Amino acid sequence: MIVQLAAAFSAGAAVTCLSLCILRLLSGVELERKRAETDLPVPVLFRLLMPFLPLVRSTSESEGLASWRRSVAPKLLMAGYGEVFTPGDFIGLKLLVYLLGLVILLIGALSGRVLICLCMAALVVTFYSSMWLSMRIKARHLSIMKALPNVLDLLTLSVESGRDIVSALRDILARRRMDPLGEELTRAFRQMQLGRKRADALRDMAQRVRQPDLTTTVNAIVQAEELGVSIVQLLRVQGDMQRNKRFSLAEKLANEAAVKIIFPVVFCILPSVLIVIFGPLALQVLQMFRVG
Repeated sequence: MIVQLAAAFSAGAAVTCLSLCILRLLSGVELERKRAETDLPVPVLFRLLMPFLPLVRSTSESEGLASWRRSVAPKLLMAGYGEVFTPGDFIGLKLLVYLLGLVILLIGALSGRVLICLCMAALVVTFYSSMWLSMRIKARHLSIMKALPNVLDLLTLSVESGRDIVSALRDILARRRMDPLGEELTRAFRQMQLGRKRADALRDMAQRVRQPDLTTTVNAIVQAEELGVSIVQLLRVQGDMQRNKRFSLAEKLANEAAVKIIFPVVFCILPSVLIVIFGPLALQVLQMFRVG
């Protein structure tokens, strides 16, 4: 009788635990579906781990990781993922990546291929825990830097024709394709429509993005409005300055290309050329020695 009760209790506990796990996984699937509604690219590994995110949410949302969440939050905003991931969700994904690295190491230890699995675990953990977000921030800042001079030129022409900067910004955003700069300007424009002061909306955009060129332009526009300086002349000067910076960056990258191309030439192309040229000659020499 006691054995039967124990077996029934164990079966019930197992079913309960399994049901809770299924519910958590389903909530993770719903979370992944919401992430899929955005146009921003999310790594494949993150999408695979999202259904398991509720399993570590209690840890990622704990008070002990509050400082970590505070440090991650501005980076997500800078990368444009502030509405895709909460700081707790992103930290939870990083914890799952760490667990995945441990699993890879365990598999390597059991299979006897520790070195290969160690390299794989280090690659996965390093890329998805630190490098991916930094790469997204760098790419977003570069895109904003490239698009800023063109937007300033359009604003200059619109304001010169007698329009105010808000209505000019609305028409520019309606006609140009959406990019990181357009997303941030759209968000700032919506804040203005809701009654927020233009200076505050622009400062909030600069603080959110933290791109040096955009911050400089925003500060110049806000100071010009406060001091009563001509906004047209300011926009023209800022447009020329940002265009010169973009041209200087292009020249710098072009000069660095000659140095960066040395590695693939020396280690990839040159050995292939040497094999094609001297391979037949080496075979003929070997045949001559064999005949002799």
